[in-house]
Amino acid sequence: MELRRRQSQTTAEAQNLDSFKTRRTLTSGGRTLTYWSLPELAAQGFASIDRLPFSMRVLLENMLRKEDGRAVRKSDIEAIAGWNASARADQEINYTPARVLMQDFTGVPAVVDLAVMRDAVARMGGDPARINPLQPADLVIDHSVQADFFGTRQAFEENAKLEFERNQERYEFLRWGQTAFDSFRVVPPDTGIVHQVNLEFLASVAFVRDADQTIYPDTVVGTDSHTTMINGLGVVGWGVGGIEAEAVMLGQPITMVIPQVVGFKLTGRLQPGATATDLVLTVTQMLRKKGVVGKFVEFYGDGITALSVADRATIANMAPEYGATIGFFPVDAETLEFLRFTGRREDHVKRVEDYYKAQGLFRTDASPEPVFSDTLELDLSTVEVSLAGPKRPQDRVSLSGARKSFREALAGLLDLEKQGIAKADIDAWAAGGDAAAPLAQAVSAGAEVTVDGATGKVSHGAVVITAITSCTNTSNPSVMMAAGLLAKKAVARGLKSKPWVKPTLSPGSKVVTEYLKAANLLEPLEALRFHLAGYGCMTCIGNSGPLPDAVAKAVDDHKLVVTSVLSGNRNFEGRVNPHVKANYLASPPLVVAYALAGTMELDLEKDPLGVGADGRPVMLADIWPSNEEITEALRSLQPCMFSKTYADVFAGEALWQQIRTPEGNRFKWVGDSTYVRPAPFFDDMPPQPNPLVDVRGARCLAVLGDSVTTDHISPAGNIAKNSPAAKYLVDHGVEPKDFNSYGARRGNHEVMMRGTFANIRLRNLMAPGTEGPWTVHLPDEQQMFIYDASVKYAEEGVPLVVLAGSEYGTGSSRDWAAKGPRLLGVKVVIAKSFERIHRSNLIGMGILPLQFEEGQDAASLGLTGKETFDVTGIAEGLTPGKIIEVTATDASGAKKVFRTMARVDTVNEVDYYRHGGILHYVLRNLVNG
Repeated sequence: MELRRRQSQTTAEAQNLDSFKTRRTLTSGGRTLTYWSLPELAAQGFASIDRLPFSMRVLLENMLRKEDGRAVRKSDIEAIAGWNASARADQEINYTPARVLMQDFTGVPAVVDLAVMRDAVARMGGDPARINPLQPADLVIDHSVQADFFGTRQAFEENAKLEFERNQERYEFLRWGQTAFDSFRVVPPDTGIVHQVNLEFLASVAFVRDADQTIYPDTVVGTDSHTTMINGLGVVGWGVGGIEAEAVMLGQPITMVIPQVVGFKLTGRLQPGATATDLVLTVTQMLRKKGVVGKFVEFYGDGITALSVADRATIANMAPEYGATIGFFPVDAETLEFLRFTGRREDHVKRVEDYYKAQGLFRTDASPEPVFSDTLELDLSTVEVSLAGPKRPQDRVSLSGARKSFREALAGLLDLEKQGIAKADIDAWAAGGDAAAPLAQAVSAGAEVTVDGATGKVSHGAVVITAITSCTNTSNPSVMMAAGLLAKKAVARGLKSKPWVKPTLSPGSKVVTEYLKAANLLEPLEALRFHLAGYGCMTCIGNSGPLPDAVAKAVDDHKLVVTSVLSGNRNFEGRVNPHVKANYLASPPLVVAYALAGTMELDLEKDPLGVGADGRPVMLADIWPSNEEITEALRSLQPCMFSKTYADVFAGEALWQQIRTPEGNRFKWVGDSTYVRPAPFFDDMPPQPNPLVDVRGARCLAVLGDSVTTDHISPAGNIAKNSPAAKYLVDHGVEPKDFNSYGARRGNHEVMMRGTFANIRLRNLMAPGTEGPWTVHLPDEQQMFIYDASVKYAEEGVPLVVLAGSEYGTGSSRDWAAKGPRLLGVKVVIAKSFERIHRSNLIGMGILPLQFEEGQDAASLGLTGKETFDVTGIAEGLTPGKIIEVTATDASGAKKVFRTMARVDTVNEVDYYRHGGILHYVLRNLVNG
């Protein structure tokens, strides 16, 4: 049976066919290691290998090493070795990454699935222990801590204590998984963010399998879209859904089409004042405009040499934001220095160098320039200080244009034109002019608030959250030192954070606080109330915690449009905080600056941040640190800080060690748990898949616009107190104060299916005038929650479809964005285009993604969502890219027939869909093999 054959090959390459006889040995550090030689392959008629993009060479090595004549064929090797950069990507390959990386929001449901699969195997008469990771897997608990407490030196301990109280059941479950599954490690809470821990500790760059002394490139897939951060270290890695990651853990390769690779040439150097954050926001804007969804992006040019690994990692981290599968930087001398600096052993660093040079994978400025599918170029000296917002990472604005950006957003949110205000007056005001009546009256709302004894006025544009958060920037010492230096200068001038601002510091590694202390910069940050709130994603994932009561009341009472400024990678609607409608991404020093300003209603290049103790105005330029000051501060950062931090990283602190660890290879489910419940995906699963059927008589659950994110489909943050999920929790004895978040409750399908399409900013065109999880049940057109409508449709035996615009599923690699619709009864999603990971997740859960023909969408076809839908051509056999006909019939009986393309892109994906999902496919193979 093929799956068993693949599993046996996971521990050794003994069955490798080695058609090109490229197996060689390498001696490094006293060890003799086996590898598959790319230069040897080049000598056999593939001379252009040294002009392949470095990322493609990593895929080529994977094919050489995994060749078996079935999953990987000689022709696959030839296709990559002779890659045609200009050809349309259409040939599929089976790619096997070296390891899997997870965080707890996505990791808990993955472990739930594995536990449920063990139960299913037992019910079907098999050995439950066969459900076991065959590829090494690490899970870092980083998404559960919330910024409930802030602004004091006790904030970290109080948030950590509350985190463990809220998540006791989840953590017990993960401790069980740590002992029940082989090759599965858990990094405990309050340690760091998964991608920063990966960069500083977990990644090896050169992976050595001790069982047979084989060396090969470290490659990874992760259940978080920002797994791409490791591309900055020269490791090929990207985010997949938890569903696909589980399959990889169980020995399944990733089926993918040989990608196109876009080369991004960097030249020059950043000017003083410009940061890596400004650079990545510029790159994100450029690449989104270029269009790189589903493609590799690889950076090249002499500008790379001027960038540290931390700068590269900042750029690589945001690959999901610019839409690429990866944003890759090849291994070079800077990579080796970073490995040394972060405490990796010298013999390991030497082994990385020896292997990558032997393979022709080591980049220098003299390396031949690769041939790419397409290119674009950026002179680093042109990068200016920037933010991105108010709701998408690619919407970059210069610092001088930030006020204009906010005012334009405010005009839309307040519907100023509908209030009779002339567009010319709005445009003049947005550009920086004064607001004349009646415009002034329309934007003048506000209220005095008192927080901790300090009073100030909260108005439209008030910055109520400033968060130094997210691995994107907290992994970069230069911008963190810049934030500390700016705080130090601000304190020296007598400036303070505005009282209505909630400042937090939540870095991705304990190393950050170590070097800030050593540089004497933690204290000035604390003086501005940027106290340590926790080591985790926190505000960037939506765990910003509540606003102070007085501020929240002012926002609610006066319907204020307030803002956040965070050093993260995501600022989607409804993500950061339910009270905040406009969110801006910025560098850590700019985050501090906006805490001082307290509003987006300033031009920080022209207007003072405040008045100093001497009575004189203080400009941002007065306190912005110089490059020389940042360089001097960086001397405080030492390799021993990394060695100390990660010396016993898997042990955890006392709170983790006190967690009970359930025993046994099958989990003993607790019947009344509201956190961890056995998901129903494998209930009553037949030994063989049912025949494919057409979808007939379907109703539409939602009609959605462009750029609907996985946050819209399956939010991670606050559980609204009037929502179906809240009703379920209350009915099960949970008080509102203990609701926690959707992300924390992802181990409970009952909560998550009720939370599907529950984002408070979702706009369903079937329910005009509403915002949130609303739809209409048909044909009675009764307005109700989307979940309640799905229950009625299920009782009526009616299948469901969703209509959407372009870039459907943008954002986090969130498997519940596919699992939730599956449980609601959604059979088909028809969209203008899909984001890569979400499309894969839909197939992985047995939902068919269909793409409108070019130039068509629901609006152009006149679809309202109130039709019934017949989707035909599935039952006769599905093939990659097959044209599927859809017939929409309105209430009068009039029909619209249109063609769509099945976005089932590979033969393997057809198999997954035919089985009802990828895990069903794996489970049947295990039991029936």
